[in-house]
Amino acid sequence: MLKEKLKKYTLILASGSPRRQQFFKDLDLDFEIRLKEIEEIYPPELEAAEITDYLAALKASAFDGELKENEILITSDTIVWHQNKALGKPKNAEEAFEMIKSMSNDTHEVFTSVCFRTSFTSTVINDVTKVTFKDLSDESILYYIENYKPYDKAGAYGIQEWFGFMAVAKVEGSYTNVMGLPTAKVYEYLSTLV
Repeated sequence: MLKEKLKKYTLILASGSPRRQQFFKDLDLDFEIRLKEIEEIYPPELEAAEITDYLAALKASAFDGELKENEILITSDTIVWHQNKALGKPKNAEEAFEMIKSMSNDTHEVFTSVCFRTSFTSTVINDVTKVTFKDLSDESILYYIENYKPYDKAGAYGIQEWFGFMAVAKVEGSYTNVMGLPTAKVYEYLSTLV
């Protein structure tokens, strides 16, 4: 399948996220990991997918001039969008609690953008998933934060953890997108590249 088509190419995943790395393994694709530190700052007027599009492209721009002809670089960014604002990764337990509490008994959107860059092209695709939380008790939120420490996750939660099983009433769209990668769209786009 795609693995065969990509034999002449080197896929480079510029992500330290264990979830994204696992997705590429699960998609049966060979890849290498290259990481660069980047300050994730975006213009304040950007909203929703504009933010993740901008940040995915920004992460890819750190590799300008470095890619060989047969290399395909993949960068991505995920945010939770709720009440017209972006919820990134929480800095501490208080912030995590506030984020989750604000989404309790409500629907939010998760945006992920993926940038595919070669030595001569750059394309950004994105996806959105709507997630509805049931009414959550303070006790369950505090238990989750204390036991799972979701500080590396946009919106302060991981849908694939205890919290997701307990709190999520409904998911509309790609489930893997909420975990940080719209796998079906990524697979489809890579198929068109080769």
